This record gives sequence, C-alpha cells and structure tokens, in this order.
Amino acid sequence: MKKILIAAAFLSGVASFAQSADVALDPMKDKDLMTWYHKDFSSSNTYGVNTQNAYKYLESKGLKPKTVVVGVLDSGVEVDHPGLIKNMWKNPNEVPNNGKDDDGNGYIDDVHGWNFIGGKNGDIDVDNMEVTRVVKKYQSVFEGPNSTTNKANQAKMPEEFAMYMKSKEIFTKKSIEAKQGYETYSRIQKMIPDMVKMLNGQNLTPEVVAAIRPATQEQAMAASVLGQIAQDPSVKGKSPVDVQKFLESQMKEALDYYTPQATQQYNLDFDPRASVVGDNYEDYTQKYYGNNHYEGPDAQHGTHVAGIIAGYPQGTETQYGVGYKTAKIMTVRTVPNGDERDKDVANAIRYAVDNGAKILNMSFGKPVSPGKSVVWDAFKYAQTKGVLLVKAAGNENENIFENVYYPTNFKEVADAKPFINNMLVVGASTNNNEFLRADFSNYNQKMVNVFAPGDKIYSTVPDGKYEYLQGTSMASPVVAGAGSVLLAYMPNLKPEQIIESLVKTSNKSSVNAMINSNTNNRFDLISEAGGVIDVRKAAEYAFTNFYKPTASVTATKAQTVKKTPKKAVKKVIKRK
Repeated sequence: MKKILIAAAFLSGVASFAQSADVALDPMKDKDLMTWYHKDFSSSNTYGVNTQNAYKYLESKGLKPKTVVVGVLDSGVEVDHPGLIKNMWKNPNEVPNNGKDDDGNGYIDDVHGWNFIGGKNGDIDVDNMEVTRVVKKYQSVFEGPNSTTNKANQAKMPEEFAMYMKSKEIFTKKSIEAKQGYETYSRIQKMIPDMVKMLNGQNLTPEVVAAIRPATQEQAMAASVLGQIAQDPSVKGKSPVDVQKFLESQMKEALDYYTPQATQQYNLDFDPRASVVGDNYEDYTQKYYGNNHYEGPDAQHGTHVAGIIAGYPQGTETQYGVGYKTAKIMTVRTVPNGDERDKDVANAIRYAVDNGAKILNMSFGKPVSPGKSVVWDAFKYAQTKGVLLVKAAGNENENIFENVYYPTNFKEVADAKPFINNMLVVGASTNNNEFLRADFSNYNQKMVNVFAPGDKIYSTVPDGKYEYLQGTSMASPVVAGAGSVLLAYMPNLKPEQIIESLVKTSNKSSVNAMINSNTNNRFDLISEAGGVIDVRKAAEYAFTNFYKPTASVTATKAQTVKKTPKKAVKKVIKRK
C-alpha cells in the first residue's frame, strides 16, 4: 500500500495537527527545511545525504555522468510537472499517440512507461487491501458451514490457512480502526463552522483559545482542536477565514485517507479489478494488459517519489532530487489507493527491466503476499540483468523480523542472508538527531539495510505543486536517487557494489532508537548500516574500491581536471 502519513493524528482521543513547537517558520517558506535532506552531516550536524559534495567529488575525478533510468513503481507520475518534465524517460523507439506498438514490446504508446492497473474501461483508483482479498477467497474454504471439510482443508493447505488466519486478524482490527477514524474525522469536519464561531472574529492565538469557555462536550472538543492547531506556525495568528480553510484542508486529507478504508478497502464485496482492468487476475503468466495512463486518478504519492529522485529547481522552487543530474524517471503505475497486487508488481519489474531501467524504486508493501513466488522470480530476473532494487521498509513502527513486510528479499526470516544480492531495504530518518528514527519507520538489523531521510520531505505533487510528505516511501527514493548518482558516474558498478558502498559509509549514531523493545534499542543496531547514508562517502568508497575507468575516461581524465578552473569551484561553493 502506498501509505501517506496524514497530518492528522490521534492524540489522547483528539485530533492533533500541530507541528513541533520549535518550528519557527512557515514550512512552505522555509527554504532550509525544503532541502534539509541534502545536507552534509559533517558541516551541519544534520543527517542529510551530502548530495552536492558527492557531485563535486565525482566531478573532481574527471568523471562524466551517463543517464540512469530509474523505474518508479508507484501510483503514477505527473509526467508534465514543471519540476520533472525534463527528467522523464522517453521511450526512444515509440512514436507517441499513434496507437501502435512501434517497438514491439507488447505495450502500445508506452512513451514514459506503463500502467498495469488500468484497462480499456479506465483506471483503478481505490482497490481493496490484500488481507481483504485473502479473507474473501479463503473464508468459505477454512470456515465454511461444514466443520469436517474446514478441518480437512486446513490440514491440506497449511500455508494458505496460516495466511488466512493472519489476514483475518489484521482485517478485523484494521476495519474497525478505519470506521472509527472515518466517524471521528467526519464529526470534527461538521464542527468546523462552530470552531470558527468560537473565535468570535479574532485571529487564532493560544490566548484567544484559552479565553474560550465551552458549554458542551462538543465545544470542549472543538476548543481542544483549536488549542492544538494554535501551536502550528503556519496557522498561528491567522484570521478565522484562514483557520477554516486550514481545518477543511486537514479534514479532507484525513477523510481521503479513512473513507476509502471504511467503505472500500476493507469491504469484502468491493473488487474493481475485473470491470476496470479486464485481465484474468489468477493467471500470473499474463503480461500484456493495462494502458499508458501514466498519471492515473491520484498521482500524489508517485509524483512526490519521482521528485525526490530526479526533481530539479524551476522558477522560484528550490526543490531538487538526489539524482537531479543523473536520473530519468520511467513511471510504471502499479500501486492503487489500497494494496498492490503481486501479479502487477512482477509484471512492472519485468517491464521496467526490459525497457532499460537500471534502478527500481518500490515504495509500497503489505503484510501478506499470496503471489510472493512470482514476485521473487521477478526479483531474480532483475538480478540477472544487473538492476538495483530499492524498497521502503514500511511505516508500521514494527520489527520486520517479527512482522514481515512484503515483498521481501528473504524467503524465510530465519535465513542468514537474502536470496538475492541486488536489493536495498530503507528505513526513514529525521532531521532531529535526538529522535533520529522516524517514529513510524519499520526496522531490523538484518532485514533493513540503511536509513535515509523520510520525514518532512518537500517534493513535487500533481498540478505543478509541491508538498511535504513523510514515510519510508520518501526515504526509499532518496536512496534510489543516490544509487543513480553512483551508477551514472561509474557505470561499471554492480548492484551489490552500490549497496556495499552505501551501507559501509553511512553516518552512524548510537542515539536511542525509540523502538518497542529494551533490547538493542540504539539507532546503530536497527539496520545493517547502523546509520544514515552519505552519498559523498559512498562515492569515494565506490571509486576507490570498484571503479574501472573506460579507455576514453583514462585518456581524457588529466585534461578534464586541468580544464576545471579554481574560480568555478569557488562559485559553486558560494552558491551552496
């Protein structure tokens, strides 16, 4: 599931939207916050990934970048976003919009990629969760009216029965939470006019809220919400009209999150697949379905991910991706508002690999995977083609050794090593050194390779706009972008060498990891690297240990270095 951590959250039973009190500026005006994840830890004491110094180091070696195609397997991408359009991949062998499969790859007009969750009847927006699909499929098999048949099926299909029981437990819990969330935020949404009236024409400040005297329980809840948002610098001091707009925006975000869950994702009777996509979903060998609707109904998540990898400054915007000089985005729409399907994931991987992507970003995951073997086969296919896979660790605040987050590169959690050597699993870090692990991020010393910035990440979203989002979904593309930097300047690098370079050079920290355990509760013990990636250090490690120059580079290296004037270097430093 493409999980966006909404700004609204439960706090002692009351909605809270306030940012931390130490944020002095409106985040939408804070240029430093917008680009914090690029910072150099050694000079700023902020665990950024040291983007610009990585470029400077590689260019100082006389290296010239070659474009790296990065496949974004996600909800879709706004391909004409002004901060992305120049860095979108274009299929060189496809003539746009002529209705023909010019390159003979089986996909018509796939200029910027493909959409595996669409068809001739449109595109999937909301889909159900995998646990919903599993419960629906196996409920009658394992808990039908005949107890004797049930027991026989349970004995005959132990793996499926275990998956069913796990899915049933999650389905029951999550469906209740979804309904409660929907009801709570619907209630708060209805209270917005009364909250505005309670301000009595005054601007929102803590003092104004403190003077409110609620007469009912409903008014007390409204005053509590106002008190919390009065701490947010982007709202504090605003007029009642602006406060109303803010609350309406927040409630829309919350209800956009909970309404599909309450009404569709955990609804056993909801299944849009057959009517929209039109494939035989149970046939995992089927590859040629979908359409070329790159954006789809809701491309917020995928567009944000793409910007973190390859966005570039434009107009007055300062946002840029880690691989803004090196990456081109191939969009492969795979993830609905709900859980991705294993068949689509496997086909998306193969499509991206076959069409030239060398790095794939996968910011999605789920607790059960009926078709995991098909996905694992696609992983192995990517490995044979030298393609790096980068995957989000998940946002459940869980140890993924105890709670598996599919797709995984371990066949069994007890295995000493992954069954492939081309996959990086990424946890999310913050710009707060005391609370370095993002409180939502999954973790495990063996099964999570590295951490990367994934909190307060500013990037591209549809309609040419920009927003802050958070999640391991944002940390994963930071690493994918980093991989593109290393591979662009050193094309001979193998996926396992990129992984080693990033893991061994991460900036470590022994701060409390704030996990739900008293054992190994340190940041350096919750991932293989024990720290946050540093692209500059990784570049030097890769150059020193793995780089093999081509004949042309060897011949021109000295000349290239001589042509770099000192003044130009100084100017770059000043601009930073």
